[in-house]
Amino acid sequence: MIYSKYKKGTWVVAFYLILSSFGTTRPNTKFTILTTTGILADAIKNIVKEDANVVSLMGPGIDPHIYQTTQNDVQKLMNADIIVYNGLYLEGKMSDLLEKLSQTKKVYAASDALDKKQLIYEDVSLIDIDPHIWFDVNLWKQVVGFISQKLQEEKPESAAYYKDNTVAYLDKLELLNQEITSKIQSIPEKQRVLITAHDAFGYFGRAYNIEVVGLQGISTASECGLKDIQRVIQLIIERNIKAVFFETSVSDKSMRAVLEGCAGYKREVAIGGYLYSDALGAPNTPEGTYCGMIRANMITIVNALK
Repeated sequence: MIYSKYKKGTWVVAFYLILSSFGTTRPNTKFTILTTTGILADAIKNIVKEDANVVSLMGPGIDPHIYQTTQNDVQKLMNADIIVYNGLYLEGKMSDLLEKLSQTKKVYAASDALDKKQLIYEDVSLIDIDPHIWFDVNLWKQVVGFISQKLQEEKPESAAYYKDNTVAYLDKLELLNQEITSKIQSIPEKQRVLITAHDAFGYFGRAYNIEVVGLQGISTASECGLKDIQRVIQLIIERNIKAVFFETSVSDKSMRAVLEGCAGYKREVAIGGYLYSDALGAPNTPEGTYCGMIRANMITIVNALK
C-alpha cells in the first residue's frame, strides 16, 4: 500500500516508461533483493545471509523523506528480483515509481505487516501516518516475520534456511527489546522527555514509556516555523528539561535555534547527542546494523537524561 501526496508524472516515472517500452535484458546473476533503506536491508540480510544479493538505495545519513531518485536508482529497481520498501509515505518522492513497478514486479511494503490499529497517526484526520515503525522493536519483529514469509514464498527451495535464520534473529531482537525497556526505566519518570529535530521517535516513546517531542512533524519534507521553535523553548523552560537531541540524517539548524532561544532566557540546555533516526550508521560499525543503531540511541538517551 502506498500513501502518496505527490503529483504523478515526475521525470523518474517518465524515465521508467521510456526504458520499459524498449524492454531490458540482463545476464543471469545472483538473486537480488533491493530495499529503499539500509534498515530494511539489514533485516533482510539477517534472513537470507549469503543466499541473495541485498542492495539498499539509501546509505548512511540519507533522509528518505526528501530522497531524490536518480537514473541509476531506477535501473537498479528495474533489475531487482524483489523490491522491499517501508511504505506509509516514508519514501514519499518515490511513490509513483514504486506504484508503477508493483504492476510488473514483486514489490512489498514492510508496513503491510502491521494492523492499522498498531500505527500512530499525526492527527485526528487519520491521514498522516507515522512511518518510523522500526523504533518499536516488537513491531519490527512483526515486519521481519512478514518479510521472511514473503521471501520463503518467493524462493521455496530456501524456505527452511530463511525460517531458521529468522527465528534466530527474532530471538536477538527480543533480547534487544528487553534491554531497552530496562534501560529506559532507569531514567526518572519526570526526566523521560525526548526532544528531537523531527517527530521520528513516536513508536519508541509509546513502546518504552518516554514522552517524545518533535520540532518538525513526522516528515522532514515540511519545515518548522518560529512558532514551533518557540513552543519547544517554552516546554524546555517550563519543565526544566536538561537536554535535547540532534539527528544524524537531519539538519541541526532548527535545534540550534532552540538552544539559542533557551540561552536568551538564561536557561542552559545540553546537547544530549546525535540519534540515528531515518538511516543506519556507517558500514562495518555497530551502528551500521539495526540492533547497533537502536542500542546506540538507547545509550545516548539514557546517558543524557538519567
